[in-house]
Amino acid sequence: MKNISEFFGCMVFDDRVMKANLSAEVYNSLRKTIDKGAKLDISVANAVAAAMKDWAVAKGATHYTHWFQPLTGVTAEKHDSFISPSPDGGVIMEFSGKELIKGEPDASSFPSGGLRATFEARGYTAWDPTSYAFIKGKTLCIPTAFCSYGGEALDKKTPLLRSMEALNRQALRILHLFGNDTVKCVRTSVGPEQEYFLITKEMYEQRKDLRFTGRTLFGAKPPKGQEMDDHYFGVIKPRVAAYMEELNEELWKLGILAKTEHNEVAPAQHELAPIYTTTNIATDHNQLTMEVMQKVAEKNGLVCLLHEKPFAGVNGSGKHNNWSIATDKGVNLLSPGETPYENAQFLLFLCAVIKAVDDYQDLLRLSVATAGNDHRLGANEAPPAVVSVFLGDELNAVLEAIETGVTYEGTKKTQMKLGVDVLPKFNRDTTDRNRTSPFAFTGNKFEFRMLGSSNSIACANIMLNSAVAESLKIYADRLEKAEDFEDTLHEMIRKTIKDHKHIIFNGNGYDDTWIKEATEKRGLLNYRTTPDCMPHLLDEKNVRMLTSHKIFSEAELKSRCEIMLDNYCKTVLIEANTMIDMAKTEIAPAVSSYVLELANTAVAKQTVDALISCRYENDLLKKLSRLEEQIAVRAEELEDAVLKLQSAGDIEEEAYMIRDIILSKMCELRVACDEAETMTAKKYWPFPTYSDLLFGVK
Repeated sequence: MKNISEFFGCMVFDDRVMKANLSAEVYNSLRKTIDKGAKLDISVANAVAAAMKDWAVAKGATHYTHWFQPLTGVTAEKHDSFISPSPDGGVIMEFSGKELIKGEPDASSFPSGGLRATFEARGYTAWDPTSYAFIKGKTLCIPTAFCSYGGEALDKKTPLLRSMEALNRQALRILHLFGNDTVKCVRTSVGPEQEYFLITKEMYEQRKDLRFTGRTLFGAKPPKGQEMDDHYFGVIKPRVAAYMEELNEELWKLGILAKTEHNEVAPAQHELAPIYTTTNIATDHNQLTMEVMQKVAEKNGLVCLLHEKPFAGVNGSGKHNNWSIATDKGVNLLSPGETPYENAQFLLFLCAVIKAVDDYQDLLRLSVATAGNDHRLGANEAPPAVVSVFLGDELNAVLEAIETGVTYEGTKKTQMKLGVDVLPKFNRDTTDRNRTSPFAFTGNKFEFRMLGSSNSIACANIMLNSAVAESLKIYADRLEKAEDFEDTLHEMIRKTIKDHKHIIFNGNGYDDTWIKEATEKRGLLNYRTTPDCMPHLLDEKNVRMLTSHKIFSEAELKSRCEIMLDNYCKTVLIEANTMIDMAKTEIAPAVSSYVLELANTAVAKQTVDALISCRYENDLLKKLSRLEEQIAVRAEELEDAVLKLQSAGDIEEEAYMIRDIILSKMCELRVACDEAETMTAKKYWPFPTYSDLLFGVK
């Protein structure tokens, strides 16, 4: 392999390239824009555009695109070439600052949730200089935000940047109160661990459900699944290792810090984890990672499945969102410090997160809500739909000591009066990890484990940043007016612990008794499905908080609720229609053909000798004939249920009808088909089985 340090980031117009290709004046001006949000002068934009174009053309690029993240859940790009006509009939390669800063895609072709009428086509993309441009194929990709003609955000990036700024604003207020006046910026960082499945392209092409929905809608359990735990961290198969090697190289070229790779729990399941970086960059990188994963898989005759639950009966795939807060001085605000004030500062930020998670559990839950993730949450490989916080035994004991005012019996006896005594030292690994917790403290960061594997991480981090910003604002408002800073601080932290300790749970999140305790005794929310939680985006407290920090306008929130419910409905309807098609045109004919063979075999036996037993054929004939009838009836019932959706008054009612009727009808059809699969000769079954798919990559 090539020397990684030599080619890492070779396709990125990063700080190294900018320093080498821009004048000192232009570079310093651009850095002020990136670091401090200073206004970008058009002359600087022109110089940056010219350097960017020259660099890209030298790398073989012929086109540029404003690369953005609309509300489709995937990225979008429209390519324009660098060519302009020259007077002699030829062309010259040009790219202006105006073209760099602003683009104009067709906004009517993207989800707007009612923000725009279909005939209102104008939309704008605006360059995000904080995320480096990169080359993909022969195209220079410029990360941008996307908004409508009226200025409403039509993308995931704009609210994310707003949430980061809101948290920065409130965190600085807190730090200044602690005397940290040299800090100029506070940023959140994220490292999203990405789980995925690999199957052969040949088998993928033979299954309509995989091609149309990304998951298997039918499939009997194979003789062996993940029972032996032999796949997790097991030896990586040669074909998978070759895929991972090429994937790493392509990601490293794009400056993506791919770090860890291993087999996951289920057969054919794997994971890739990066080193974490600034949240908006991490979001861009994760979208790119998913795209590159699928492209590299195709080159290797494989298909990368990013659906949250592509196979029933084995683990689904998540995306663990490792989230932390740090200053521009490199200080992690979720790490205990060396002095009393640093200890108190850490505890205040810790309490801000605990309060945020409790106050806005509904926003965190709905930020990860999709039709696919509904199948995964609460199963034995993912956290439950109930949001809770894991702190570990020692930190939990520290908070209890503060709340009750008793002496902390830890590494040394310490009276927990903030700003006076030093917080007892506790190492990162003094307590076990809790993989069942939705929101776990892991030493100097929180791991939000509820995200699905195909999710953009933008939504979850928008809600997390915003909720924490609100907690910090409440704290800053009180502390700025306090007559005695230390007493007010201590009392505020003590009260936060008392008011929000019901969200802290260090036990087994998979235990059924926990769900009962969480909902009945602690009053925590349990929104099991997308239709259960998504309408709560528009609850008064959520609208008030998100609009007060200017993360969303009320119209933008209504649009997102509409879009997410619409996505849910469309996703399940595509699945339902695919099931009906497969049951009618593939599964039923296959069962019928096998039934005919059994009947013919029985007749042939009886023709030879009437005394020959046909018990096997007769018993199987009866069972399959019964199932054949069930498949026909249940497919028809599902089809009728889908047609009745047309009577829904609005998208919310349609979502409830899908949750309550369509999904149960789909389940009934699947049960009949999967049972028939276990009885039908393999040569008749019309597509690859779970045994084929899960163990097909060698």
